Amino acid sequence: MAIHPTAIIEDGARLGADVSVGPFCIVGPKVVLGDRVELKSHVVVTGDTTIGADTCVFPFCCIGEIPQDVKFKGEAAKLVIGERNRIREHVTMNPGTAGGGGITRVGDDGFFLAGCHVAHDATVGDRVIIVNQSAVAGHCVIEDDVIIGGLCGIHQFVRIGRGAIIGALSMVTNDVIPYGLVQGPRGELDGLNLVGLKRRGVARSDITALRVAFQTLKDGEGSFMDRARRMSDETDSEQVAEMMAFILGDTDRNFLTPR
Repeated sequence: MAIHPTAIIEDGARLGADVSVGPFCIVGPKVVLGDRVELKSHVVVTGDTTIGADTCVFPFCCIGEIPQDVKFKGEAAKLVIGERNRIREHVTMNPGTAGGGGITRVGDDGFFLAGCHVAHDATVGDRVIIVNQSAVAGHCVIEDDVIIGGLCGIHQFVRIGRGAIIGALSMVTNDVIPYGLVQGPRGELDGLNLVGLKRRGVARSDITALRVAFQTLKDGEGSFMDRARRMSDETDSEQVAEMMAFILGDTDRNFLTPR
């Protein structure tokens, strides 16, 4: 364990094996740092916050400070961050609130670039990339393998399905289907994340099935939800079934629909 003499580790904090805490860091009394966590310098980790093993937090991050929510009244709340995350400079992540279940969760192997924000009661999956200065608002669900480009805003309660990509400078106000491609100042669903699908080794036949499903959602008979129900009953593609289950699942928002 390597603790710089200028760092403050408050009584009650629990540090795993081989943790490194750099100059001028502050670690609060309810914080748990997993094995080999590294806080570079000038990092504040406070509140009831757990950071998983092999995560690296870069200078001037503020992790676990109280939510930016006027309804927050000091109730018990948690922030749980998984393993092997890279959290770059000036990132902020807040714990939950009573109105949202009291916990914010961040998965494993994420990459959070400089200045991005994860708000109260959000759930962020594994292998998520959030690029510089983007903000995920309260109560959002960001599923696995999502990429959110720079300077984006994700509206509260929005769900973004697995494998979707959000282009830079987009404001996303409605749910995004799995594997969707969203771009534009007021984000529009403009196709599928074909590059991401290929990078993950999804079979050509499954990509073709997704493209057919997307076109059917766009131009098929009946309402958007009618098309989704019909495809859910008819498809034998795992990816298409996942997309339809997402569309037919519970949500507090409408959907971005294919333009």
